[in-house]
Amino acid sequence: MKACKQCNFIIKNDNKCPACGSTELSEKFSGIAIIFDAEKSEVAKYLGKKSPGEYALKIE
Repeated sequence: MKACKQCNFIIKNDNKCPACGSTELSEKFSGIAIIFDAEKSEVAKYLGKKSPGEYALKIE
């Protein structure tokens, strides 16, 4: 698994982020937030995410 350095989206089997298109990825990250309903989620609002998915909390 890799995390996008631009938007923190977690990618499983690709070298390009499907969320923002960035190729700046890192295998070193910690913490995962899984967002199911971005409109109702307080975590999504806090993180500034508007789409469902898995996001890294900290990227090294």
